[in-house]
Amino acid sequence: MKVEVSVQDSRIDESLELQTDASTLWETWFECWMEDLKSQLPLANNYELSLRLTNDAQIRVLNYQYRQQDKPTDVLAFAALEVDFPMSEEMRSHLPLYLGDIVISVDTANRQATQQGHPLQTELAWLATHGLLHLLGWDHPDETSLLLMLERQAVLLQLIGLTINGEYNL
Repeated sequence: MKVEVSVQDSRIDESLELQTDASTLWETWFECWMEDLKSQLPLANNYELSLRLTNDAQIRVLNYQYRQQDKPTDVLAFAALEVDFPMSEEMRSHLPLYLGDIVISVDTANRQATQQGHPLQTELAWLATHGLLHLLGWDHPDETSLLLMLERQAVLLQLIGLTINGEYNL
């Protein structure tokens, strides 16, 4: 299974260029996670998604525009597969199936990492797994489904050698 991840660092207050190895790391992580989740994936040979790293100001605009919440949040997921889209065998074999977009506020992730007592990289991976599960149709309308989702995220992090300290609260 091949996963193409388009990574964009759109934080306007940062002057750092996105490094090629960072993009490769994200791709490796998503391939690992999606291999583990393959029973939940729609049938395709290849998959594609985008990951946008942004700041609180930019994610606040998106959160208001799409969720009518005028405040920053840590992660937003925009699933492309919310409706059934029939794909022929030829399309499945040649084109990657676009799963959607994940947007993460690095500002919020940094604060949460400090509060949780783990590195920023771990928090970013944690939020990326949360977004990925949303792209695949997971949701958490109640406490039980939230706990299942958080447990699944912890398993996905372990697959790439990362762990979350203690219990995690959203």
